[in-house]
Amino acid sequence: MYRRERVWGFYRGLSLPVCTVSLVSSLSFGTYRHCLTHICRFRYGSAEAKPTRTDITLSGFTSGLVRVFLTSPSEVAKVRLQTQTQQRRRSSASWPLGAPPVCPVPPAGPAPGPKYRGPLHCLATVAREEGLQGLYKGSVALLLRDGHSFATYFLSYSILSEWLTPSGHSQPDVLGVLVAGGCAGVLAWAVATPMDVIKSRLQADGQGQQRYRGLLHCVVTSVREEGPRVLFKGLTLNCCRAFPVNMVVFVAYEAALRLTRGLL
Repeated sequence: MYRRERVWGFYRGLSLPVCTVSLVSSLSFGTYRHCLTHICRFRYGSAEAKPTRTDITLSGFTSGLVRVFLTSPSEVAKVRLQTQTQQRRRSSASWPLGAPPVCPVPPAGPAPGPKYRGPLHCLATVAREEGLQGLYKGSVALLLRDGHSFATYFLSYSILSEWLTPSGHSQPDVLGVLVAGGCAGVLAWAVATPMDVIKSRLQADGQGQQRYRGLLHCVVTSVREEGPRVLFKGLTLNCCRAFPVNMVVFVAYEAALRLTRGLL
C-alpha cells in the first residue's frame, strides 16, 4: 500500500467516520445509560439501584442495535473507499529495453480515475445506482455484529471494573478504568470480528458484479472457499487497535459521568 499510494493510502475513507464518531459514540453511550436507568427504575423502583449483569447486557445490546441506523451508511462509504483501487495505465516505458512490441500500439487514453472521489460523492453514487437499500447494505450483519458485541463490551467492562476496584472504594481508579476499558474493547472485537468480515464483504460487493446474494450466502461462500479461519481475518489487528482506543474511551466516559454527577 505504501509503495503504491504512500501514507495517504492508510487513511482512505477516514473523513466521514471522523465527522460522525462523536455523534455515534454519544448515541451509543447515551442509549446505554438511558436504557439502564429505565430498567433499574422499572425493576427496582430507583434509577440509582445497582443493576444486575442481565440489565447491563440488555442495555448494551440495545445500544448496539440503535447505532446501526447511523453507522450503516458511513460504513458503506468507508468500506467502498478503502477497497477501491485506482487502475493505472502501463506506459510504453515498462517494456524491457530492446524488446518493443512487434506491432505499433496506439496510444492509450487517460487511465480511469477512482469511481468514488470522496465520502459524500460515494454516498450519492451508491444512492443513485443502488437506491436507499444500497446505503444499508450489510445492515443485518451490522446488527448481528453490534448487538452482541456491545452487550459483551459493557458487560465485560462492568465485571472487570468490579474486580479492579480497590477494597473500601466504590469505583476503580484511573489505572483500573484503563485496563478494564482496554480489555472490554478487545473482548468486544473478539466476538464482533466474524460478522465484521461478512459485513465488509457485503458492503464492498456493489463494486462491479454482485457476488453475494445475502448474508447466509456470503457466509457459506466465504467459509467454503477460504475455510472457517476467514471469519477471523483481521482479528489480531482489531484487538491491537481496540485496547488503546477503548482505554481512552472509558476514561473519558467515566470522567464525563463524574463531572455531570458533580454538576447535578
